[in-house]
Amino acid sequence: QVQLVESGGGSVQAGGSLRLSCAASGLTYSRYCLAWFRQVPGKEREGVAAIDDGNGATTYADSVKGRFTISQDNAKNTLYLQMNSLKPEDTAMYYCAAAKGFCLPHVDLMTVDYWGQGMQVTVSS
Repeated sequence: QVQLVESGGGSVQAGGSLRLSCAASGLTYSRYCLAWFRQVPGKEREGVAAIDDGNGATTYADSVKGRFTISQDNAKNTLYLQMNSLKPEDTAMYYCAAAKGFCLPHVDLMTVDYWGQGMQVTVSS
C-alpha cells in the first residue's frame, strides 16, 4: 500500500521560506517521477516541480523557477520542496505526488498514480 505523507506546511510572510517534506512508503515500482502540485480553490491543480528518481533530473513550473528546489533523500524515502522568496500568490494547498515511470517535460503532463493528502501553505503580504 502506497502512502505519501506531507509535512512542513504553514504560514509565512512574503519573502520568507518553507520546506515541505513528503515521506513515501510502499513505492515498489522500478522508477517513479515524484512531484509537488498545488491548488487554489476554484482553480485547476498546478504542477510545481518534479524529480526523476532514476537520474535525479528536475523540472519546474515557470512561476517557481529560481525560487523553489525539489530534492529527494533516497535513504529516508523522503521528497522535499524548498521554497524561498515566497509570494502571496504561492498560497495554496500543496500535494505530493508519484507517477510510475519517467518524468515528462512539463509537470502538468504527469498522470499521477498516487497523491498525498495535501497541506496548506499561506503566504501573507
